[in-house]
Amino acid sequence: MHIGLLLYPRLTQLDLTGPFEVFARMEGARVHLVWKTLEPVTCDRGLALLPTTRFAECPQLDVVCVPGGPGQIELMEDDETLDFLRRQAKGARWVTSVCTGSLVLGAAGLLQGYRAACHWASRDQLALLGATPVAERVVIDRDRVTGGGVTAGIDFALQLVADMAGRDQAEAIQLSIEYDPAPPFQAGAPERIDPAALERIRLRMTPLMERRLSATRRAAARLR
Repeated sequence: MHIGLLLYPRLTQLDLTGPFEVFARMEGARVHLVWKTLEPVTCDRGLALLPTTRFAECPQLDVVCVPGGPGQIELMEDDETLDFLRRQAKGARWVTSVCTGSLVLGAAGLLQGYRAACHWASRDQLALLGATPVAERVVIDRDRVTGGGVTAGIDFALQLVADMAGRDQAEAIQLSIEYDPAPPFQAGAPERIDPAALERIRLRMTPLMERRLSATRRAAARLR
């Protein structure tokens, strides 16, 4: 079972490392961190990670996964990356994403006519790329599996392991990483946080969201 996670500059590392931790514990799985080169890649908060496989040498993947993060904006117009995803999607059993990685799949034309999840602040942009936005942690539509924002990547990976290898193995992995969330605050979704705090967060995110929306609109135009 070959599982490939796209590792690119300025991604949000937990979008990648959460699913990686789960997939790497699945029996018979070989997990690849895939990028154009094998040089270290720096995530959006400064953590450096090493790719293990280049596009050119990557085997046909059973699962291809695109994490999200600010660097996703540039990927939406990166023909080399989009072409790689299109090629892999033709033979993959599952085409997947975490957080705003679904926008990259959308830019590659791989979510047209599919239901999909995304980070809450960017979810509505999926509609511009021909997908149906869904406000859920994990969305499965045929061979497309998309996770919501950041931490949803762990949920997404556990669900996919259950589908590929059975619930017993997924539950064993969940216990082995002691994934038993009990957050100290009920602020993990926009509908549960104080409205004034939500507005402050939205204002801080405005520059990034404007850049992302512009990139999504350009990607939508290219698809047309």
